[in-house]
Amino acid sequence: MMVRVIAALFCVARASAWQLGALSVRHAPLGLRTAHHAGPTAAALSARRTPLGVRTAARASAAVPAVPLGADGGGGGELIETCDTTDVEFCEPVLAEAAPAASGLPRLIKLATLFGLWYALNVAYNIGNKLVLTALPIPWTAATVELFFGLPYVLLLWGTGLRKTPKLSFADVRKLASQGFFLAATHVGGVISFGAGAISFTHVLKATEPVWSALLLAVCYKEFLPLPVYFSLVPIIGGVGLASLKELSFSWLSFTAAVLSAVASAAKAILSKKVLDGKPLGENLTPANMFGVLTILGFLFILPVSLALEGPATIRTAFEAALAAGYTKARLFKLLSVSGFLYYIYNEVAFLALSEVAPVTHAVTNTVKRVVIIIVSILVFRTPLSPLGALGSAMAIMGAAAYSLAKGKYK
Repeated sequence: MMVRVIAALFCVARASAWQLGALSVRHAPLGLRTAHHAGPTAAALSARRTPLGVRTAARASAAVPAVPLGADGGGGGELIETCDTTDVEFCEPVLAEAAPAASGLPRLIKLATLFGLWYALNVAYNIGNKLVLTALPIPWTAATVELFFGLPYVLLLWGTGLRKTPKLSFADVRKLASQGFFLAATHVGGVISFGAGAISFTHVLKATEPVWSALLLAVCYKEFLPLPVYFSLVPIIGGVGLASLKELSFSWLSFTAAVLSAVASAAKAILSKKVLDGKPLGENLTPANMFGVLTILGFLFILPVSLALEGPATIRTAFEAALAAGYTKARLFKLLSVSGFLYYIYNEVAFLALSEVAPVTHAVTNTVKRVVIIIVSILVFRTPLSPLGALGSAMAIMGAAAYSLAKGKYK
């Protein structure tokens, strides 16, 4: 039932976006727009596959280079295949103008640093979030506070000029509102699932995002993927079914919340492409600034719901129980603030890492990240795992990797 509600909200958001004239069928990376074509049809880009899976393309005579969102001109370099930065979990292959980049050892060091930080911060957030929910079983409040703690960080960057402040009109904010809502829904769903079950099980369930993405595209946009891409969904569905059946710490609340988180994440990623793709939107709306804006909107969406479901009395009771269990006020506030800061920072690093790699590399590294999080969480929290549960988890995660690879190959 709740999945139907999310799907209905997604379709409503899609219809609203249509009315705003914000839909686009072009597939450019978030933060980039393609200028109007000189002729009635776009010139084709001839691509060649390199050994690293990076596609370079020669510009046809009628093609116009992609330029930053809100900018007035563009460069003239080659195009490479990279990942759309609307979704850090699953890579959407897109052609983007190549920026001057270091090569050889400097680039290797840069990538190793980015992905090492991404893994470390993501693992730290997952563990920190679970510790918060163990001490304070109020997931809506925890999710709200975590979204809030990203605000001082990004506002400091904007206020000091370390990062250019995005300039958005009211119409621009309206276009982004649906994505802010789904960002909040994705986050709170994951937090609820973490609190009600095992971290490892939540991540297996969140690997179902491709299934919901394919379903939403078919139902709301009448867009269908190539058959090999659909085949890659089979191990995801089978693996999640097996993992759920043999999950020793199974909880329906954890299961439902994680699935809703995956559905909301899929809806957010699709709306990012359909609503913003190829459309100028304000100024200085880089991927990092986009996440900052959506975090603010998400916080505004979740705050009233959180207060309604877990009001001051519930929060006070949870804090009193934690204090009675031996926690101090200083430790509780430290857990909440560190968890919120880690949530924001790991997403920032994920955007930076994502923009540096091709789809194949992203699919592999993201799969490794999931495995690392699951293994570390099992070891830290001593989560029991049956052999068949482990097999199902592996099937779902490898299916998610196969989906990303198939989506890139048959795009």
